Amino acid sequence: MTRSHHPMLSRRNFCLCCAASAMSASGWLSPRQVFAQAQGIVDMIRDDAAEAPIRPHELRDGLSVLEGSGGNIAVLVGPDGKLLVDAGITASRLRIMDALASLGDQPISRLINTHWHFDHADGNEWLNAEGAAILAHENTRKHLLSAQRVEDWNFDFPPSPPAAAPSEVMSDSQTLDFNSQTLFLLHHPSAHTDGDISVTFSQANVIHAGDVYWNGIYPFIDHSTGGSINGTISAVEEILSRADDATIIIPGHGQPVSNKTEARAYRDMLVATRDNVAGLKSRGKSLEEIIAAKPTSAFDAQWGQFVIGPDFFVRLIHEGV
Repeated sequence: MTRSHHPMLSRRNFCLCCAASAMSASGWLSPRQVFAQAQGIVDMIRDDAAEAPIRPHELRDGLSVLEGSGGNIAVLVGPDGKLLVDAGITASRLRIMDALASLGDQPISRLINTHWHFDHADGNEWLNAEGAAILAHENTRKHLLSAQRVEDWNFDFPPSPPAAAPSEVMSDSQTLDFNSQTLFLLHHPSAHTDGDISVTFSQANVIHAGDVYWNGIYPFIDHSTGGSINGTISAVEEILSRADDATIIIPGHGQPVSNKTEARAYRDMLVATRDNVAGLKSRGKSLEEIIAAKPTSAFDAQWGQFVIGPDFFVRLIHEGV
């Protein structure tokens, strides 16, 4: 059954869509101009997280996904306690705690960060205080412990407190046994960032893809901390190679319960738009000429209706080809 690709239009999403509309209406506003009009995208998302409901979606074999606080959060519940993949935004803490309690009374034991961005790791400190040992890629720890500027958000992030930093890091891959599941963690170099990992729950046949996969919407690629379009495509292809028709794939953003067919469509969109932009660039076209040629036009109706509008997405691709 095909599900709608359009995310639920919360107050936050409405504001972000307005920002994207402002870009389209003016041809292009720089991220600095757009986010200034939106009164600070990071602060706005945090403010909304203080009110947004958290929606649990039960999957199978003790796995659920929580939607509503930044990136989608996977939760594995069992005798070993609760393991979370991604931490959401601290302003959602009370609602996340209520959602976790609805899944069982087990303590919070482990947390895995798919990457360093605030909408996936802002809750690290309070989850650590609840008992979660934090695991992430070594680059994620590096970014969390030092000041980071994301140019396309026009935002400077201060270093995280020590309690928010992963106490355990990995480099290429790692396995972890928890609640009768074997978790396979794999680093995807230079994808959404330079520290992305996917988490495969082997027995349940569920993969949390993190932000290398945005379901039904154009993705953000963070060039400021090592992301690239080619690395993103490679990451999605690696995830597809480990999925079958029964695999549940959890994206970082968008409809939180996805599958191989939808992830393959996302890969195809990335490849086609990358190739279109690269072809125009190789012919000497300027960025403005490439945007005017509308290299994403075949996909805009389905994929271009959220935060990253077509012009912004073209710019992100152009920087990496």
